[in-house]
Amino acid sequence: MRDDFWVYMVTNKTHTVLYTGVTNDLERRIWEHRQKTNPQSFAAIYSAHILVWSEHFPNARDGIAAEKRIKGLTRAKKDAMIRESNPRWNDLSEGWYD
Repeated sequence: MRDDFWVYMVTNKTHTVLYTGVTNDLERRIWEHRQKTNPQSFAAIYSAHILVWSEHFPNARDGIAAEKRIKGLTRAKKDAMIRESNPRWNDLSEGWYD
């Protein structure tokens, strides 16, 4: 098992939804969101695959704790987190799959 974990937020084209997740392989996970590998998932149903925020954690425990904390935040606080590091809400995964 990898020692690198990422907490991330993805959104849809209109930025009307946010999905927060945790993974040990960020590039693979974003690809899965783009491909809708789980068509019944929240991210697939709302086409949330634009990576707008991520943070690295050295282990699963810290990553999962951060994911739970972020999921408990209001939408306004999540938006502020994204704007702090990505004010234009650019897709941070752009170019990964070209």
